[in-house]
Amino acid sequence: MTAEYVGLGDWTPEALEVAGEVRPVVVAPDPVLSRPGPEVDPTSDEVVRLAADLIATMRVSPGCVGLAAPQVGVGAQVFAVNVTGHPKAVTVHGTFVLCNAKVVEATRWKAGREGCMSVPDLTGDVKRASRLVVEGVLPGTGVPVRLVTDGFEARALQHEIDHCAGLLFLDRVAGAHSVYQRKVYL
Repeated sequence: MTAEYVGLGDWTPEALEVAGEVRPVVVAPDPVLSRPGPEVDPTSDEVVRLAADLIATMRVSPGCVGLAAPQVGVGAQVFAVNVTGHPKAVTVHGTFVLCNAKVVEATRWKAGREGCMSVPDLTGDVKRASRLVVEGVLPGTGVPVRLVTDGFEARALQHEIDHCAGLLFLDRVAGAHSVYQRKVYL
């Protein structure tokens, strides 16, 4: 039996009904970042708490538009995204968390610069789909979701799905010529 996928509907982080705690972000070469995380039970208390913690950590991290479970030291297919207010964002679904997400359609490939809290000193040019369809499950409710997005939000989703698969953006760059020292502005 296949699940009937819907959009986010009226899901908000408050649906988790638990206050998240800020967790430390792990940095490369921590081994959790290079191991594929297992699928999770999105209705388990542990996953609901993890989802709330990802949102809490993301909210206190300047410039953060996404955070995956491996980045807080947990090997699991769970991530949070929020591109609201980002100057490159066109389609914006607000703050949401997905479990066990998979890309089901990816088109219009474009290169773009990416950074990552787990690779704090570098950025890189990564080719990603700029139109994306992703299926996953909402934590807490277990409702299957199908999101259609584009542009910057599509890039953020692919970046976080890669984290859940044990990949960093550095694994996707074309070569050393596509990696740059992160600029720090005073």
